[in-house]
Amino acid sequence: MEQPKAFPQIKVCGLTDPDEAAACAALGADAIGLVFHPPSPRYVTVRQAARIAAALPQGVPAVGVFVDPTWEAVSEAVAQCRLGAVQLHGAEPRAFIDRLRGTHAVRVIKVLFAARVPRLEDAGRYSVAAYLVECGRGVRPGGNALTWEWGVAAEFAQVYPTVLAGGLDPENVARAIGAALPDAVDASSGLEAGPGRKDLDKVARFVAAVRQTAPLYSARSRKLNPIFRVC
Repeated sequence: MEQPKAFPQIKVCGLTDPDEAAACAALGADAIGLVFHPPSPRYVTVRQAARIAAALPQGVPAVGVFVDPTWEAVSEAVAQCRLGAVQLHGAEPRAFIDRLRGTHAVRVIKVLFAARVPRLEDAGRYSVAAYLVECGRGVRPGGNALTWEWGVAAEFAQVYPTVLAGGLDPENVARAIGAALPDAVDASSGLEAGPGRKDLDKVARFVAAVRQTAPLYSARSRKLNPIFRVC
């Protein structure tokens, strides 16, 4: 059985380059996020995503990020890109999620928001491996690089496997973790040199900051759930 880490797992999201994805994994990322939402500046096609996923080392899954996708779009991406998880950012119905879990050997992560629907209190409606929580402000479905009151998620993270997101960067991630004690953290624009291109120095500093939070968990006897793993 996989043993949880003493500090949160790390997902680096919005990768568009295979070499950068491999470098992020080498620096300590536990998962790499691939955005399949065309309006996003970090959007990748299935062909591009397959190349990125193929560059990842064993044990570091690719996570497909979708917003109200069609069944065909998700199924193609899961099959062609060897996705280890599917992250759903929209208003996907429970039947869609149940079908996804029952058809594909893939973990499902549902995104919930503090400021809009689906909200944190809607967690009981879904049967998923974990939840990603963020503020829900801004024009795009994701975190929009906006920081928020991360402590709002603290009580939620005590009950559900939780990935904390929203405006995280090397300078604030330790503070965010201290406020919410999540099982994992997710960062995208806060680690970029430009849309879709990561600044590897920022990634390295982000990983180092996350690893330094281990005493926060041991002090509160908080056990972490492993969110990202290869199915």
